[in-house]
Amino acid sequence: HPLVRASYLASPPLVVAYALAGDIRRNLATDPLGTDRDGKEVFLRELWPSAAEVNEAIRASLKVEMFTREYERIYDGDENWQRMSAPTGPIYDWDPKSTYVREPPFFEGMRPEPTPLSDIVEARALVILGDSITTDHISPAGSIPPDSPAGRYLVAKGVERSEFNSYGARRGNHEVLVRGTFGNIRLRNQLTPREGYWTKHLPDAEEMTIFDASERYRGDGVPLLAIAGKEYGSGSSRDWAAKGPLLLGIRAVIAESFERIHRSNLVGMGILPLEFLPGESLRSLGLSGTEAFTIRGLAAGLQPGQRIEVEATGAEGGAKRFSVVCRLDNQTDVEYLRHGGVLPMVLRQLMSP
Repeated sequence: HPLVRASYLASPPLVVAYALAGDIRRNLATDPLGTDRDGKEVFLRELWPSAAEVNEAIRASLKVEMFTREYERIYDGDENWQRMSAPTGPIYDWDPKSTYVREPPFFEGMRPEPTPLSDIVEARALVILGDSITTDHISPAGSIPPDSPAGRYLVAKGVERSEFNSYGARRGNHEVLVRGTFGNIRLRNQLTPREGYWTKHLPDAEEMTIFDASERYRGDGVPLLAIAGKEYGSGSSRDWAAKGPLLLGIRAVIAESFERIHRSNLVGMGILPLEFLPGESLRSLGLSGTEAFTIRGLAAGLQPGQRIEVEATGAEGGAKRFSVVCRLDNQTDVEYLRHGGVLPMVLRQLMSP
């Protein structure tokens, strides 16, 4: 449940065992699960099947014929599947009324040749985050709160709350997923004391949802950054944790360190990963994150691992400069970013004569 602050993954037998024990803090290797009718302590090791018992159960219950029979008809489907109408033709017929699958915008306005990279001038931080921000903080897969931007979108489309389903189930609709980006109800954005999908629009410091702030910045032509601590993007490799920030208008992420796969996913979506120098952070540099950030050097051409200068200008006009490391780790990364991501790059390759 999203309101539970700590959850644990366990095999089904362990779930039953802890339910019998009634306390997840118990050490089941040494402590009893409970007592039997005679008051004798019962331990997990007495109930847990041996490897031989498991193998015997598998041998007695699973047959090759079961798999052969099912896979022979796997593409037929049941009668409900067979009754469904489906469009034909080489091009998918997008349904504009669908709240599950919509045509994504990743190729909108794409030109045959990539637009030259430009410096990021007077960008604002949409979020300022701490250490160990996971991909579920960035792009949650669970239930959709009705008062969240994604929930309000679904209500406006006539979807009943009981039919919201989850972010994961609606990942084919970018309108839902972009509104759910940084939508984890446990997210701690240091721009605001409020927990969840909130931020402050700068420089006026008006509190609003992260999605609404991104839309206002977009209307004003203001580029965006995300700033984070160590291990940004840890956890499962979730594609929307890179797609969502791109659609919010984030052009770069400055972090103390990145999780390996997520760094690669950011580059693959055309977002520039930048790393503070060792021992440095937003706080150690004396910055609040409310400054306007200018990142120069992109227009001149990027090289893997080069140092880039960032200029942070405060409300009073004073500027502070610091260096970051460009986490484009090889020339392929540079090409991905130059094309605006791997999707436009591959499409251009397919279109080239």
